[in-house]
Amino acid sequence: TKLGLPEVKLGLLPGFGGTQNLFPLVGLQGAMDMMLTGKDIRPPKAKKMGLVDMVVAPASLETVAINTALGLAEGTVKKSTPKKKSLMNRFIEDTSIGRNMMWKKVEEMVQKNTNGNYPAPSAIIDCVKYGLDHPTGNDKFKFERESFAKLAATTESEALIGIFDGMTKMKKNPSGEPAHPINTVAVMGAGLMGAGIAQVSAEKGYQVLLKDRDDAAIGRGESYITENWGKKVKRRRMTQYQYNKNSSNVVGLTDESANWKKHFGNADLVIEAVFEDIDLKRRIVKQVEEVTPDHCVFATNTSAIPIADIAEGASRPGQIVGMHYFSPVPSMPLLEIIPHGGTSDATTAAAFEVGTKQGKTCVVVKDVPGFYVNRCLGPMLIEVSALVRDGIELEALDKAMKNFGMPVGPITLADEVGIDVASHVATFLSNADLGVRMSGGDTSLMANMIEKGWLGRKSGQGFYTYGKGKKSKKTINADVRKYVKDFATQNLDLSEKEIQDRIVSRFVNEAAKCLEDEIIADPVAGDIGLVFGTGFAPFRGGPFRYLDTVGIDNYVGLMNGFADTYGPQFEPCQLLKDYAASGKKFHKF
Repeated sequence: TKLGLPEVKLGLLPGFGGTQNLFPLVGLQGAMDMMLTGKDIRPPKAKKMGLVDMVVAPASLETVAINTALGLAEGTVKKSTPKKKSLMNRFIEDTSIGRNMMWKKVEEMVQKNTNGNYPAPSAIIDCVKYGLDHPTGNDKFKFERESFAKLAATTESEALIGIFDGMTKMKKNPSGEPAHPINTVAVMGAGLMGAGIAQVSAEKGYQVLLKDRDDAAIGRGESYITENWGKKVKRRRMTQYQYNKNSSNVVGLTDESANWKKHFGNADLVIEAVFEDIDLKRRIVKQVEEVTPDHCVFATNTSAIPIADIAEGASRPGQIVGMHYFSPVPSMPLLEIIPHGGTSDATTAAAFEVGTKQGKTCVVVKDVPGFYVNRCLGPMLIEVSALVRDGIELEALDKAMKNFGMPVGPITLADEVGIDVASHVATFLSNADLGVRMSGGDTSLMANMIEKGWLGRKSGQGFYTYGKGKKSKKTINADVRKYVKDFATQNLDLSEKEIQDRIVSRFVNEAAKCLEDEIIADPVAGDIGLVFGTGFAPFRGGPFRYLDTVGIDNYVGLMNGFADTYGPQFEPCQLLKDYAASGKKFHKF
């Protein structure tokens, strides 16, 4: 059982008296935390904070509920009263000085978390404050009702509800049913990706075979998994029993294990998460096909290599599919599923079923270079290099995109994923089939950084310099500033909006091109893919809802203007031109 008020996640506030009736029950601090975050409250905490009166075992629920109802009716059970506050909480919540301090802290937290882009949290605060100032009568409920109506009419609420509806739609398996039940999942490679895949699989009850070359590699992978579970136990998000059960679901195997082939004889799905080397992946396919049963599905976690190329020469090509996870696997919600031309529907269905059970939102995409998410990131990365070449400061680039609503700016993103990884994606896509859409920038910006050993956060030095410890602040040192200054060929004085538009237009145009080329099924898949895969501003609803909001004809005009100024890389795709001419929208509502 979970309790909560999730309305804020939809850009709304808890209606029907929610903002007025909760805080007298659990206190202002507890109520504001619930309403502003929308997080779930589990039974033990709900009892402790006074949200519920009793917590019982599932088997006893009906009996206890009936007896309690009878007791209340007959007067033998007393109606509960709000939990008594501690002296500190009475000072914070019931005195003007304490309350002012609390509101200041709450409003600072809201601003930090929303950057002013989400109106619902501020409306919730206003409703509670109004209720405190008008404790009697129905004015407080009228104020709440009117505030709810205003929020329901905002584009932010429309966008967030669109994401929620999209998530619901994406739960349906578009490929039908797997040909064989999936009970045992084998993972080849125990690095961060492989260990993460093993972790989310074991947590959902799959028997997991985690294989790598030697005991040291397996040990590192198993340590990563158990450390993550240990943190969950410490935070009371997992019981010790669940920890033990999950641990028993993982079997570590190495090339030297005498019985690894026997174990793989029981595998229903094998997911490889090894280096991006096509020859290595083909060897693994051959090795796996020799020892697994005929029904076994082989999934590759490649981030860019075409699935058809990996399946070339396989004895069971119809049972090969791409499953592109995002790092870190336990916390990133998206999974791209990529069938190649010869992949059977049953194989795609098996991958979708496993991904959904792992807790991922699955998007089925076409087998093209970069698939969907990375394909959209490619032109954006190129444009960032173009802006650096135009003399825009690194901090200004990050600030502009943070203010647009992205979780991190593009410079920080490159450092976080690794300069080498970002450079590989940009270079790979520059040599792929995107043509002029990958022009206008210079991939040597990151390629030269790799030669210097500036690989991002993981090496302590990328665009930013990182100190030791999580709380250390990142800085830009003199060497990086000189490198960036030497890279620049001019010094354009661009407004923050023009910086945003140059980066975002390359991003959303590629998303629209993916829809035009049927790489994604529909705008819903496109929105969900980029919101969950890149953090595209959720309050904007994804690239397609964003285009609907600003007006597709307006955006085509903006891009045409950029094309005239900066070059053909900004020319809008034909689908955008067609929608602009006809007045069509990507979403009906």
